[in-house]
Amino acid sequence: MGYLYNHLATIVCGAFAAVLTGLWPLLVDFAPVLNFVFIMAVPITWFLVVVCWLAQKSTDYVHDFGHDTATSHPKTIKRELTLTQIQKISKELTQDLNDVRDHVKIKDEEILRLRHEIANLNTMVQIETLKTELANLKSMAGNYYKK
Repeated sequence: MGYLYNHLATIVCGAFAAVLTGLWPLLVDFAPVLNFVFIMAVPITWFLVVVCWLAQKSTDYVHDFGHDTATSHPKTIKRELTLTQIQKISKELTQDLNDVRDHVKIKDEEILRLRHEIANLNTMVQIETLKTELANLKSMAGNYYKK
């Protein structure tokens, strides 16, 4: 939590607005143009005070920062675990990790099998291509000798 529960901007604007409001009756007879300046400045500064206050209240509401609690976030829950609970959680996490490792191992084996199959298919395609070329050569040779 910041200075003055994060209402520092509100307090500074409020102090400035109060000083302007206090100076207005004193300086209004000093120069007529100052009356126009104060008519413009005093409501604007009080408006800024209200806007700063509302903005901070909105931020406090959205982020659940209460000024009456000692913690910065009251939704934080502290939970103390016993040794047996920690061991149980550790055992569960270890089992989950082993399951993931087994699953990854199966996937790796599947990838290797598919790579081997692809290599075999490439070889079979090359063999079929050679057979087709050989058949074409035989037919061309047969046509050549018939002439």
